[in-house]
Amino acid sequence: MVEKISIQKSPTLQGYYGNFGGAYIPEMLYPNVAELESVYLQIIQSEAFQQEFWDLLRNYVGRPSPLYFAKRLSEKYKTQIFLKREDLNHTGSHKINNTIGQILLAKHLGKKRIIAETGAGQHGVATATVCALMGLECIVYMGEIDMERQKPNVERMKLLGATVRPATSGSKTLKDATNEAIRDWINNPVDTHYIIGSVVGPHPYPDMVARFQSVISEEIQKQLQEQIGRNYPDYVLACVGGGSNAAGSFYHFIENPKVKLIALEAAGKGIHSGHSAATTALGKMGIIHGSKTLLMQNEDGQIIEPYSISAGLDYPGIGPLHAYLFDSYRAEYHAITDEEAMQAGFMLAQTEGIIPAIETAHAFAYLEKLNAKPNEIVVICLSGRGDKDLATYIQWKNKQ
Repeated sequence: MVEKISIQKSPTLQGYYGNFGGAYIPEMLYPNVAELESVYLQIIQSEAFQQEFWDLLRNYVGRPSPLYFAKRLSEKYKTQIFLKREDLNHTGSHKINNTIGQILLAKHLGKKRIIAETGAGQHGVATATVCALMGLECIVYMGEIDMERQKPNVERMKLLGATVRPATSGSKTLKDATNEAIRDWINNPVDTHYIIGSVVGPHPYPDMVARFQSVISEEIQKQLQEQIGRNYPDYVLACVGGGSNAAGSFYHFIENPKVKLIALEAAGKGIHSGHSAATTALGKMGIIHGSKTLLMQNEDGQIIEPYSISAGLDYPGIGPLHAYLFDSYRAEYHAITDEEAMQAGFMLAQTEGIIPAIETAHAFAYLEKLNAKPNEIVVICLSGRGDKDLATYIQWKNKQ
């Protein structure tokens, strides 16, 4: 019997994880958020919702995703490494788990129009996919810079029938795309549901997204039991920007003190280089996109523009659940540079024949520093495949 520890994986009724969370929203958005908050648990826990959700995860997404024992990687690092293959999901990442859940929720709420933000484009593709599946209008906001470096995903969204609108302010990346999506929601409060792609935003979004993504750790438990006769690993590693794949990978292990939870952020060109997205190293308490959390900001409280070679980790904050896990020392948060992540991506490709998303490569880079014992079990969330990043990989290789 594993002893539980007093760390919460669900927020309070007001949406707080310790000191982090809440709903700091403009008055115009209050009815939308209040509607969600009052009914989301009732809807997603209903038998009809659960039946449709799991049917789509099985027969449309292709779940359960494999938990693959990486033999050559294990030999290289002298430990037992398993990869949770979210890259094999329909659309190529973990993002589809959440969009399936939220599109069903939107349908139950009678919404006809869907908006979303995206950085690397994977959440945008997953949102466009479920909107096509359900026949709903889809508008995706994406930073102008991200649209340029993630062109294949932009074309996929358009092919699926979505309208992709560029965010041209600020750093023209994920933060700015989120700003534009919130602006749209304020202007279209009645018929529109905003599918937020990570464990960020006002309550109940962080909890809702974590619940939909918790299928990852739920499956890891069952698959480890089948493969090694124990339903928990010694370590879980996942990359983190806003933090949805990490929240999903950690969720069912948060209350188990035997499992070390390790999240890897983007150090960019170096934590203190001025070109970084290492929120836990550089951030302090602040409010961004509707929640109180850790946020990169200057002395005047103005947001510091983040930087990462990976568009999906290029965010100046972190979800409130992660801020809480960091603040309570339940999980470790470490920063990985562009250089380390890119080398890890090439290493995985040539060791296991898997090209990871550059976001995901940040988690693999930490294997160089982990020093796990030969008999210990390490699970890495392989959150996305690297098809979308081929141009970046090729460009990087040509520079070497």
